Amino acid sequence: MKKILVILLAVAMLVPALAGCSGTASGGEMIFNWNVGSSGPKTIDPGLNGASDGGDVINATFEGLVREIDGVIQPGVAKSWDISDDGKVYTFKLRKMNWSDGTKLTANDFVYAWKRAMDPATASEYQFIWEYTNVVGAFEAAYEDGSLDNVGIKAVDDYTFEVTLKAPTDYFLGLMAFYHFMPVKQSAVETGAADGVWAKNPATAVSNGPFKLESYTENDRLVLVKNEEYWNKKNIQITKINGFFIDDVSTAYTAYNSGELDFIPDVPPAEVPRLIVEDPEFYVFPLLGTYYYSFNLDKEMFQDVKVRKALALAIDREAICETLAAGQIPAGGFVPPGMPDNEGRDFFETAGLYGFVTDDSKVADAKALLAEAGYPGGEGFPKFTILYNTSAGHQLIAEMVQEMWKVNLGLDVDLANQEWAVFQDTRKEGNFDVARGGWLTDYGDPMGLLSIFTTNSIYNDPNYYNDEFDALMEKAANSNGAEHFDALYQAQDLFMNDVPIVPIYHYSDIMMAKPYLKGWGRSILGTLDFTNAYIER
Repeated sequence: MKKILVILLAVAMLVPALAGCSGTASGGEMIFNWNVGSSGPKTIDPGLNGASDGGDVINATFEGLVREIDGVIQPGVAKSWDISDDGKVYTFKLRKMNWSDGTKLTANDFVYAWKRAMDPATASEYQFIWEYTNVVGAFEAAYEDGSLDNVGIKAVDDYTFEVTLKAPTDYFLGLMAFYHFMPVKQSAVETGAADGVWAKNPATAVSNGPFKLESYTENDRLVLVKNEEYWNKKNIQITKINGFFIDDVSTAYTAYNSGELDFIPDVPPAEVPRLIVEDPEFYVFPLLGTYYYSFNLDKEMFQDVKVRKALALAIDREAICETLAAGQIPAGGFVPPGMPDNEGRDFFETAGLYGFVTDDSKVADAKALLAEAGYPGGEGFPKFTILYNTSAGHQLIAEMVQEMWKVNLGLDVDLANQEWAVFQDTRKEGNFDVARGGWLTDYGDPMGLLSIFTTNSIYNDPNYYNDEFDALMEKAANSNGAEHFDALYQAQDLFMNDVPIVPIYHYSDIMMAKPYLKGWGRSILGTLDFTNAYIER
């Protein structure tokens, strides 16, 4: 799902249509140009967004109770917080600050935003996450016709926001940095339609972050400017951000090399090996996420687990990662490296690979399984299509998997690509055979990954429904320590043995930044943060 890349950048003019000013211009302006890395976010409404391109823009224009930069949770709208002795009540003390339109922001804005986000009528893509916040009454309100009046959140006064949980939740505070939990102003939201158009219209886009929206042109660009109402405006040095929607990575890379962009979130795959060795402007970071293919379990051809397992075993993940050569880690399970359990063990290493191996050493097993399923040498198996969103990197992986399935299993596979926004809708509607997927966790716990495959999740693209899996995830959500992680280990065991997806690799994050761009940061989830960024020439 999500691709992580937003960036605040400086400089110049961009390809034919890009215009900007480099560095510090007359009047003390500091202007940055960045490529958002897609054809444009589907939405930049915090309560509706479900993709990282929109999330990165939201992170620049809104602020939640806290910010997390480089693994450190920092005060945001909340200047401080207290946690009750039993770990169930969080009391946030808010700053006295304004929305970008100069009106007062209060605890009631958080109450409104949170209830709106969990309300089924809003149809948020992240509605499922409320089950895992453990906020009292949130799951019932989201999925069981429970009253929003019974949710465990309240404005004690204008500057005190109280949250009551059903059980102690170790990851709760870190989750508060995620865009879904940022405040929105009710009067601004209600000026637009339910699909969040208010947030893309400068006349109605009221926000509370370091920047605010000045203009938005679909399939072209957006412009952000410094928010003079932001509580920490004295430390915001960027005055204007030009964010371009350049979907073609080669075009963006050319613009970067010609000095027309200061920061790009991706490069052509063929350039990666050279850049790693030669270019100090090229960055590679680990990411807490996984690239995978979803089987459409509603399709008869994929309802036999032997078929799914055969397809999984026939993929040489090491060859794919060696070809991409950007620090990706071959995946056997779904949870990536970097998430310690209650004993400090890495969840990824402890869980293992579930017998999938990461090379081509089990191709013979794959052929045997496909034969057992009734398709010896692939004979009689229906032709099917791998669907991916338009990208040179996604195309390369799809072509490699296509060839592996043809050579190793004798299967006839087509490829199809769609522009990002169209692809999201197609995948969500289930109009695919096999579809590219990608997920980056929203908080530092395996729950943030495995929970997307529960029955209630809108991101459950394979339509995987397993009551035992759901029960284990619920148990994990309502426990901590050993009990929490035992449930998660069991859940991933069950999930991977059912093979509703094929994990390909665990992400790395690649990007290029001009050396004069200083002070930029990055969350452990991969969201770039330019609150403290500036240009120094």
